[in-house]
Amino acid sequence: MADIIDLTFHADVRRFFNKLIDTRGLSYFLQKEGPRLFHIEPSKVELVLRTALRARNPELPKPHEKAIEHCRKELRRELIRRVASAMLQTGL
Repeated sequence: MADIIDLTFHADVRRFFNKLIDTRGLSYFLQKEGPRLFHIEPSKVELVLRTALRARNPELPKPHEKAIEHCRKELRRELIRRVASAMLQTGL
């Protein structure tokens, strides 16, 4: 059976992520200190997911756990893509 992804939740997560990255920038999602440069801070990804869940219409059912996990992976992929792009821009 195919996995069902809640597209309205996914759209909400993308909207909140884009707002946050436009106002705070990419560095907001990265750890400020530590041995690994450009390490994504998981708490910031969870913040976006929690915000989308709280802003959701209370009449709608809670998204399935797999839908939430899918959105988490999508956010991380987008952040990795943006970090790689930023690294290439500084290297040029």
